[in-house]
Amino acid sequence: MSRKLIELLQKEKLLTQSQYAEAETIFRANGDAIRQFIEKKVLSDSKLVYFLSQKFSLQPVNLSKIEVKPEVIEMVPGEIARKAQALPIQMNRGILVVAIPDPTLINLLDDIRFATKLNVEAVLATFTSFDQAFAKYYTSTQSMGKMLEQFRKDSQIGPASSSSGGKDEVQIQAIEQHQVHDVGPESMDDAPVISVVNGILTEAIRRGASDIHVEPYEKNFRVRFRIDGTLVDITQIPLEMRRAVVARLKIMSRMDIAESRVPQDGRIKIKMGPKEVDFRVNTLPTLFGEKVVLRILSKGNLQLDLRTLGFEDEQLGIFRNGIAQPNGMVLVTGPTGSGKTTTLYSALMELNKISDNLSTVEDPVEYNLEGINQVQVNKDVGLSFAAVLRALLRQDPDTVLVGEIRDYETGEVAVQAALTGHLVLSTLHTNDTVSTITRMVNMGIEPFLVTASVNTIVAQRLLRKLCKCKESESIPMSRLEGLGIARVGSAGTFFKSKGCRDCNQTGYKGRVAIYEVLDYHSDLKEMTLAGSTAIEIKRTAIQKFGLQSLRISALKKAAAGITSLEEAVSMTSE
Repeated sequence: MSRKLIELLQKEKLLTQSQYAEAETIFRANGDAIRQFIEKKVLSDSKLVYFLSQKFSLQPVNLSKIEVKPEVIEMVPGEIARKAQALPIQMNRGILVVAIPDPTLINLLDDIRFATKLNVEAVLATFTSFDQAFAKYYTSTQSMGKMLEQFRKDSQIGPASSSSGGKDEVQIQAIEQHQVHDVGPESMDDAPVISVVNGILTEAIRRGASDIHVEPYEKNFRVRFRIDGTLVDITQIPLEMRRAVVARLKIMSRMDIAESRVPQDGRIKIKMGPKEVDFRVNTLPTLFGEKVVLRILSKGNLQLDLRTLGFEDEQLGIFRNGIAQPNGMVLVTGPTGSGKTTTLYSALMELNKISDNLSTVEDPVEYNLEGINQVQVNKDVGLSFAAVLRALLRQDPDTVLVGEIRDYETGEVAVQAALTGHLVLSTLHTNDTVSTITRMVNMGIEPFLVTASVNTIVAQRLLRKLCKCKESESIPMSRLEGLGIARVGSAGTFFKSKGCRDCNQTGYKGRVAIYEVLDYHSDLKEMTLAGSTAIEIKRTAIQKFGLQSLRISALKKAAAGITSLEEAVSMTSE
């Protein structure tokens, strides 16, 4: 209730001078005079709502006869609804209808517009019916608070503010509006859903996860983290919180909270003291609700130094020679999540000089790089990879990074850029280096254009690194010979995973990249033009030019005690 309402009622003679003075006294004491006057029968609730509806031209509604759908309530978090003194009651042709008892506070509806990104229309309710309805639909806060405490015990995920020992302040920062909302211990009881979501995000950062999976099923609602490439079950969230948790993530990601039928993309930025972490968020409609996956992009974990990525010395020399060329293409291939972007970003940072113009076209831009012009693909406005690349070629570039060559059009423009004096870095999805040539030809690019433009091809994977708790193991020589370990030139001791507290009993902590680097020189190009198969080209590259395959690279890491033989074999093929 606002002071404006008290003054209005006194001005319109609905309150006497003495009643006005009493109302002022109650207001200054942080009380609610209007509600007290209604309870004492000093004011008539029905007459008041009639007067206010006429005064402010608002339609009165009887909330006792309206049943609000849960999905409408979940559009507006309880703390925002309380602050705005508004109750969402209906979605009408894309407009969120909310009931309010005090129209002098109508400006507070801007908070709801901001949170939901919807047009909001107000209708008028009596104070009594509003309080009853609000209690009915938002009373789950207390019971949810109890569930939250149980959830914290079961999952060992605490309040966001305590995830780093209570020393780091956790803030949720809006990407576009740059507004920072503090999340402190005092707000946890009032906003259990916010506490759960922030606890999950900060726990994922603490554990070094790369992805968060929030998954709804018929009888449970689980959260899993991808840690060192493997999904780990973290906790079960009460089913009652399913829609609220998804709604909270969508609000934070600036998604359309009213749309649950199609996939959506968004971003979240978390600020933990001096540390900033971005989350790339995607929702997907499933049988029992929307699944949310968050990719964690932490600049603090980004190592943009080619020497630390995992290249062997000879491989690093070939790769550096490729990116040192004034023109042509350097292609990096591998499955999703294999570290291709990190490799290319590291190459860009090595090439980043004041004398050169470096530009990228990405979908999406994962990290902001100082001194490099980065463009995000936006198909809704016609900004495809090919369209942006054509525009970049008119921007006097020296080096261009194309996030991914997905189709003939993008491949054609990238090849033309490489042939006209530009260095082009890009990625494809193939299993090894030689398959990349076949893939480009299958896209429709002429073989003579591929051989004329491509300089270097890199295939890579990520292997889990053994934790310090590793223990040695004895491997039969017959198995080593079968795996080709003789080619690695090592008869050293191998290690296996054990498990300790530091690695959460997995035996692995962190990851290291393995590479297959192909110097695509003239002899191999002649084989391509002669119609040789990928198998023939790779066999020649290994036997004649010493190409080190992914399997050999992995075995070398195992022989050096960096990973286990089991991991090396399972993540590569001969």
